[in-house]
This record gives sequence, C-alpha cells and structure tokens, in this order.
Amino acid sequence: MMKLSVALWLAIAVAAPAIAQDATPKGSAEAAKAKNSMCIGCHGVAGYRTAFPDVYQVPKIGGQSPTYIVKALEAYKSGDRSHPSMQGIARSLTPQDMADLAAYYGGAK
Repeated sequence: MMKLSVALWLAIAVAAPAIAQDATPKGSAEAAKAKNSMCIGCHGVAGYRTAFPDVYQVPKIGGQSPTYIVKALEAYKSGDRSHPSMQGIARSLTPQDMADLAAYYGGAK
C-alpha cells in the first residue's frame, strides 16, 4: 500500500508542471491589435517620458520576451510592482489579454 501511495504521489508531482503549463493561455498577436490601445500611447513612442507619478522613462517593450511581459503585468496586477498607471491597466487585464499583448509586443521590434 505504501509503495502505491509513493508511486501515485510521484506521478502527480511529475504531471503537475505539465498540467499547469497547459493552463497558461496561448497569446495571439492578432487579437492584441484590438487590445493594445492602452499600451501604445506610452510604449509606442520612442523616448517617451511620463510625468505621473514622477518623471519616468517609459521602457521599450517591443521585442521583449513574452514571458517577461506576462510576469511584469502579473506583478503590476498583484501590486508587487508599483506604478499607479500600470497597476490600473494591469488590473483590467485577463490572463488571455496579458498573453495576447505579450505575443504582440514580443514579436515587435
């Protein structure tokens, strides 16, 4: 019985990352074209600086790793990253929106 329990536990431990990976939405750069209006006003202007809450050099996100973009948006949404404008925008995004925007900007140069 103990061997069966250990075997079952190992099978679950090995399968869990694959299951979690499948739950991550696949991004669509095409779908993001209808969603990027809130991004392009700042991130689409080369050398743009924002004045809220402080003067801040807006980073270029075109060509950035899609994984990085999703993680950054998740961190803004959770409050782990602090920038009021980005937190407000990220809170309005679904996981699918984040994946789509990451696919769009990850493929942009």
